[in-house]
Amino acid sequence: MIKKIILLLLIATVLACFFIFDLGQYLDFQYLKTQQAQLAEFYSKNQVFTISVYSGLYIVIAMLSLPGATIMTLAGGAIFGLLYGTIIVSIASTIGATLAMINCRYLFRNAFQEKLKPVMKKVNHGVDKDGALFLFMSRLSPVFPFFLVNAAFAKTYINVFTYALVSQIGMLPGTAVFVNAGTQISKMESIGSILSLNMIFAFALLGIFPLASKKAVQWLKNRKLNKSVKKPKSYDYNMIVIGAGSGGLVSAYIAAAVKAKVALIEKHKMGGDCLNTGCVPSKAFIRSAKMLHYAKRAKDWGFDSTKVEYDFANVMDRVQNVIKKIEPHDSVERYTELGVNVYEGEAKIIDPYRVEVNGETLTTKNIVIATGARPLMPSIPGMDEVQPLTSDSLWNIRKLPTRLVVVGGGPIGCELAQAFSRFGSKVTLLEGMNRLLLKEDLEVSEAVRTKFEAEGITVLTGHMVEGLQSEGGSKVVTCNCQDEKINIECDEIIMALGRKANVTGFGLEELGVEIRKNGTIETDDFLRTNYPNIFAVGDVTGPYQFTHFAAHQAWYAAVNSLFSPFKKFKTDYRVIPWTTFTDPEVARVGINEQEAEEQGLDFEVTRYGLDDLDRAIADGEDHGFVKVITPKGKDKILGATIVGSHAGDILTEFVLAMKHGLGLNKILGTIHTYPTIGEANKYLAGNWKKAHAPEGLLNWIEKFHGWRR
Repeated sequence: MIKKIILLLLIATVLACFFIFDLGQYLDFQYLKTQQAQLAEFYSKNQVFTISVYSGLYIVIAMLSLPGATIMTLAGGAIFGLLYGTIIVSIASTIGATLAMINCRYLFRNAFQEKLKPVMKKVNHGVDKDGALFLFMSRLSPVFPFFLVNAAFAKTYINVFTYALVSQIGMLPGTAVFVNAGTQISKMESIGSILSLNMIFAFALLGIFPLASKKAVQWLKNRKLNKSVKKPKSYDYNMIVIGAGSGGLVSAYIAAAVKAKVALIEKHKMGGDCLNTGCVPSKAFIRSAKMLHYAKRAKDWGFDSTKVEYDFANVMDRVQNVIKKIEPHDSVERYTELGVNVYEGEAKIIDPYRVEVNGETLTTKNIVIATGARPLMPSIPGMDEVQPLTSDSLWNIRKLPTRLVVVGGGPIGCELAQAFSRFGSKVTLLEGMNRLLLKEDLEVSEAVRTKFEAEGITVLTGHMVEGLQSEGGSKVVTCNCQDEKINIECDEIIMALGRKANVTGFGLEELGVEIRKNGTIETDDFLRTNYPNIFAVGDVTGPYQFTHFAAHQAWYAAVNSLFSPFKKFKTDYRVIPWTTFTDPEVARVGINEQEAEEQGLDFEVTRYGLDDLDRAIADGEDHGFVKVITPKGKDKILGATIVGSHAGDILTEFVLAMKHGLGLNKILGTIHTYPTIGEANKYLAGNWKKAHAPEGLLNWIEKFHGWRR
């Protein structure tokens, strides 16, 4: 901090001297004209000294953004001539601009990055992707004042060398024009002779040139990608969808609904992970576990006792029966009736217009990749020996594990740990980080942990798994906590460490479809890959891995592929809700408190405790809370978090409000049925209103009523 203050004082001192001693008089056009002959003569006798002094002055003027850079550039032409003047000015101006950027970055970047986190996050992403291009455009055109360019890019993380190099190249055309004008300074009447409207317009067009070039490069790139591809004269399909999970099914459904000819290819089971191994079986399993837990809580509802006898195999059979009951919604028969040609087999993308399945080559105008994801299996010693279960494979077991270790404290791990514990397994939940559900607020994590421990689950956070092994009929998990090795014996292990996108085995590698560092397919705002007719939706591209999110993306992919270039839509990720189906449920939409703090927002938190809600009390579920984030003094909803019974259901009102710009005042003014859990939202809105009551007006109203009495 002291160094920054010293630097600021030094800069302020130089600026003060410049204006106090009126040094700007020497950076005047008429003064330069009168001194041209003397300066040229001095240079002829003292070349190295003149270049050194001139360069130093130019660097200082550019670094401190002092007025006079234009005159100095003209002077460069008048003294050194076109060639040497251009070289000297180009180098000096680049050094000065780079130093100005570095100084500004040192003084202000951290403050900007912290204070404006949401904005700067987008800016950083843009600079990382196209920063050099935008800098080049800015340097080419005098429409953008150079000192503003220096200040703007100083707030970002653009590489200093890149900044200097691009600046030098971008400023070169303008530098050459002004230096050349300086060689003719004796014939000029004023600077306006150079800065004519035509000249400014020409530079502005020059600034647009890189953008046009980028479009041209993209066109050439697409052409190169397709150079070796023979485009079909006609197509079998308007769209081929690979993968019949949520994203694929909805894409095919929409295409068929708008009378496009569409094919859907699935190599395993219709319905994808959600129906067969994810949402549906897990929620059926959780529901059975909850009923058993309710029986254990008999006294909470006035019963002396209750006893439930069950066979775990029957519970797992019920899970499969639930899948079978829902299967017709996603079946081959249903989609065939809708007009979709369904192929059961492995797809292979041959080129952007051809897909092979079951030995048959299909031609298509567009391809939608919806291949989903699979459980992430980290490289842990002993993995092959132990063969742990995952959220995909555990539905095949028919015997309840007596001792179970669940690795991973995210949503999947938490849901499964609690459900198995309620069936009677002795569960140990391991999480490498310092708490469960890292994306949620700390109090949410603590609420879930407290409930888990009350139900007998051993929760070990800060424990990193380092090895697995089989030993004497048991499985052993070795983990590390603060350099202390701990061995945990169990009968089964469930790995729940997230999911990995399915991007291999069906032609993407050979085609050269771009993959992000996190293993998902790179797509643009319209869900296009680097091939403009190949789209991706759902878990395979992200950024969220939810069934409803994949369906949301599917609409954009279908419409953009079928109607582009006539009409296309940018994907809208502003209001994405999700729920973790533990007990209590954790539901969220928008930002939470920890994210609001990280983003440096001026916000306030409004809460309502469900222990006060009549229906929750009647149901014996009077625990948890509703929490809403709003801007300071405003009722606009930035985010909502609900912890409690049916949290996922009552979140929907906040999702609707955020989507359509409705605030807490609108929720307060809406009738909610009594007695329902949904009333919690209205009571929270009431708490916000109470906190923002106009006290001054109420005092006057109190006097008014006193007068009337």
